[in-house]
Amino acid sequence: MTWLAILAASAVCFAIKLLGHLVPEHWLAEPRVARTASLVTVGLLAALVGVQTVTTGQHVTLDARLPALAVAAVALALRAPFVVVVGLAAATAAGLRALAG
Repeated sequence: MTWLAILAASAVCFAIKLLGHLVPEHWLAEPRVARTASLVTVGLLAALVGVQTVTTGQHVTLDARLPALAVAAVALALRAPFVVVVGLAAATAAGLRALAG
């Protein structure tokens, strides 16, 4: 049953992507549509980061991920290169986990 659900979800995702390619280009060039699409992308990414940072399963968990995200946000605000941002966040999480355990 699980494989059937996975195959059905895959087919739906493929169909949605195909429909996106069939939309006339002039519809997407409209400023309101472009602005909405960019805002939806930012909102979805922010929601994903939030959920992955403070949840484990169905429970809210405050662990080393939250300070690591804060360090990454500060590094990004200071315009650090992406590799440095990732390295600082990983080092922060690893250091806090080492101290805790």
